[in-house]
Amino acid sequence: MNLEILHPEVQQFINTHLKTDITKLVLKGSPFPNISIVELVEQIEAKKKSEKKLPHWFQHPNVYYPNKLNIEQTSSEQTALYKTNLIEGNTIIDITGGYGVDCWAFAKNFAEVIHCELNNHLSDIVKHNVQQFNTSNIINYSGDGISLIINNTKTYDWIYVDPSRRDELKGKVFLLKDCLPNIPLHLDQLLEKSNHILIKNSPLIDISSCIKELKYVKEIYVVALKSEVKEVLVHIEKDYSENITIQAINLTDKIQEFKFTYQQNYEYQTSEPLDFLFEPNAAILKSGGFYALAQQLNLSKIHQHSHLYTHKNLVDFPGRCFKILESIPYNKKQILKRIPTKKANITTRNFKESVANIRKKTGLKEGGNLYLFFTTNKYEEQIVLFCEKI
Repeated sequence: MNLEILHPEVQQFINTHLKTDITKLVLKGSPFPNISIVELVEQIEAKKKSEKKLPHWFQHPNVYYPNKLNIEQTSSEQTALYKTNLIEGNTIIDITGGYGVDCWAFAKNFAEVIHCELNNHLSDIVKHNVQQFNTSNIINYSGDGISLIINNTKTYDWIYVDPSRRDELKGKVFLLKDCLPNIPLHLDQLLEKSNHILIKNSPLIDISSCIKELKYVKEIYVVALKSEVKEVLVHIEKDYSENITIQAINLTDKIQEFKFTYQQNYEYQTSEPLDFLFEPNAAILKSGGFYALAQQLNLSKIHQHSHLYTHKNLVDFPGRCFKILESIPYNKKQILKRIPTKKANITTRNFKESVANIRKKTGLKEGGNLYLFFTTNKYEEQIVLFCEKI
């Protein structure tokens, strides 16, 4: 850490140039003799990325930032705080602490939080920021969290891990056994020190493959922020052998939650479009709970593979709701005849063409109050649903 960065005049410079063209800034060089322009740019870029993702950090004075990649890889403040609704206890150890956002959240409902980080520079940054936040129950350990757990006799209420999903060549990996640390390899050793493990996974992970790689999986949480999936959390409980529960959570102004049993067979029916159309949020689409959603809410699917639902009545639904104005066969002339403004919001579900191709063929621009769903009905026919959002 270059502590010169924390001087008031340097912090003022960083705040003043958050919206400055970085290329022009680099050409001017650093106005401070003990701080390079590279260091200044790193602070500016990372702080800029933190404005919406980490508002607590952004608004707090004397926060030190790592490179922007660390900011991109960390949990957002909202998803970190949501995790505090899922777990609590006396002690938790985060064996891949990173920038410490999850530890900051865990400190709100754990008496002791141990933050482990292999990168000494990043560990020092987190230790500094913890002091600025006056958070006294976070202990920083610079080193291998797996080794720390295995080589001492201490036990923990929870172990938390966010494995690195890049290999030695910086390529992305998606199987847990290919991540660092290799949790499937060390699982038994970790469960000797805690009965509960929470694993944070990439939103791209295949849930069924993840379950096959592990054992004792009790719950899976698919967490989306404003209908963009951010992480898939796996709760492992030692010796657990019952059914796995999957929860789909969408963090918006109003939290949308949907729960179902992974192993259960759910019944559903298909129907022609009725009065209302329902589109699941991204967390449900990722969770795979399509048939469970239909059965639990007594909805019909437009088609087995369309993942659009319909009902004659409006229901409380975890996603977007629409009033169906009209359903017509897919025909360019008929579509344009009904849209004099040439503007509409377009969505495709189980349809032969992309949104881009449809816009190119029809000339329809984005916007307006009309929503068009291009999909396939129960009779395998390509149709267009004209809707207004509720």
